[in-house]
Amino acid sequence: MTDFKPFTAYIVDACRTAGGKRNGRLSGYHPAELGAAVCDALIERTKVKAEEVEDVIFGCVSQVGAQSGNIGRGVVLSSRHLPESVPGTAVDRQCGSSQQAIHAAAQAVMSGVHDCCIAGGVEVMSQVPIGASIIDGLKAGHGNPMNDATMQKYAEKMKAFEQFNMSSQAFSQFGGAELLAQKYGITREDVDKFAAVSQQRAVASTQAGKFTDEIVPLQVKRKEGQSEGIHTQDEGIREGVTVESVGKLKAMFPNGVLTPASSSQICDGAAAVLICNERGLAKLGVQPIARIHSLALAAADPVIMLEAPIPASQKALQKANMTIKDVDIYEVNEAFASVPLAWCKAMGADFQKLNVNGGAMALGHPLGGTGAKLMTTLVHELRRRKGRFGLLAICEGGGTANATIIELMPTSKL
Repeated sequence: MTDFKPFTAYIVDACRTAGGKRNGRLSGYHPAELGAAVCDALIERTKVKAEEVEDVIFGCVSQVGAQSGNIGRGVVLSSRHLPESVPGTAVDRQCGSSQQAIHAAAQAVMSGVHDCCIAGGVEVMSQVPIGASIIDGLKAGHGNPMNDATMQKYAEKMKAFEQFNMSSQAFSQFGGAELLAQKYGITREDVDKFAAVSQQRAVASTQAGKFTDEIVPLQVKRKEGQSEGIHTQDEGIREGVTVESVGKLKAMFPNGVLTPASSSQICDGAAAVLICNERGLAKLGVQPIARIHSLALAAADPVIMLEAPIPASQKALQKANMTIKDVDIYEVNEAFASVPLAWCKAMGADFQKLNVNGGAMALGHPLGGTGAKLMTTLVHELRRRKGRFGLLAICEGGGTANATIIELMPTSKL
């Protein structure tokens, strides 16, 4: 036997759909079909032999209805290029599901178990609403995921939700976002400014064509059956948003700071990333864009819930023997404005490097697809800037988080 030597995980390419609004331009796509579209685009863009892909790992949060029954395998079977001999699996780490898919694919090729995987995610929220799996289970009498022991354990802490006129009988991401704002001294003015900046950055990046290389053009397909035009632009972007216009909105909860503008948008979308090790690169004859430099997970208080990107990012930096000053740009999901603002404050990060093309408040948050979507934007922006390191972190239901640091390959060019 020879001594085991770990491989390196490389990103060969990454692409995404433009985000679709609820009941908008992508609402007529079956989730497996939408996921297959980005996988097929990866195969076409890289010209790899589809049969060499050893697994398709897809994140999805609401795995019920059209998104049930192993959406990863459904993506393969819906693909025009991937043969039925390619396996597929589904991952649920809530909003970080497709970032976890990236981690799983990276771990597989680093170990040498696989040489080439596609990691991605999809959520068609127009067809499968947020929380559908929980609601459908309760209606069918199949029980509540919040068991009595857990509820009793955190009952005292959840009383903090009552100040926002929320129920203290269940975990709440809305409540967690408000508590996070309280803890880090984030004001209504802070979240309004950030909401406006997110929209303004998204508008500027779209007009400058920054998303062109990462977006897969798709035929418009609405729930009503209409099919006019090609969808190439994120549908949730609003021009002309200012701090003043956002400031006119009413807070969602009494004593709270968050409004619909400072919360992520419901979104239909998918994204995928091709990940290989050295053996896979040689076998497929492709060059990588970036390498996975560091992977980390963290878990924190499930009541405040959305704070875990902070310890996850700290772990990722520590594992890489880096500081936040070494990172050129960062994507921290804008589930609510308070999340990246708290992260930025706790990490001592530079706001000008945060979500530089806008985030989920403008571009949408397709739940299980968001991790791969943000990784796609991070990779392409890092290439454009000729930077070296990029960091991605996402808060997740239940108080967990993923963090990933990537390093641009010196040979990578636009």
